[in-house]
Amino acid sequence: MKKTQLLTWAFLSAYTCFVVSSFIMGFEPGERTAKSLLLFLREMLIILPPAFILIGLFEVWVPKTLIERHLGQGSGLAVYLWAFLLAGTTVGGLYVSFPVASALQSKGARLGFIFAYVGFSGFCRIPMTLFEISFLGSEFTLVRYLVGVPLTLFVSDRLGWFLESRGYQLRHPEHD
Repeated sequence: MKKTQLLTWAFLSAYTCFVVSSFIMGFEPGERTAKSLLLFLREMLIILPPAFILIGLFEVWVPKTLIERHLGQGSGLAVYLWAFLLAGTTVGGLYVSFPVASALQSKGARLGFIFAYVGFSGFCRIPMTLFEISFLGSEFTLVRYLVGVPLTLFVSDRLGWFLESRGYQLRHPEHD
């Protein structure tokens, strides 16, 4: 057994013992931890299967030439508008955005777009923005967008240019 597998099993065993003993002894923080884990797993089981089905359909139905033309090397700066719009409508947070980004990159999207998409997915989703406006106000959201969007655009464009100029490519597990 590899060292990482051994550590994983040790952690899972320790966590299971902690949760079981928490319920036996009535240790409230341990019980809340277990309930939070179950809620998180339930959310993942609701969101991830449909997302992976849609990503699979995207892989099969969308031709690589379409992505390369609109999101690839020769696409210009309008590609960042696509990143913003796609990230704003992504449901499920970053654990859906990363597989989408991987699928887009395997179809020929440039690195700057991938970085912008993942960055925007972290803070520009429509449901999160509406939730934030209702609790923190529209002024806070406006300032966050006015600071976050240009910084994300600048960093993703520069990082994508830097890595692509040196011939860097993201690795895919199926190619290892």
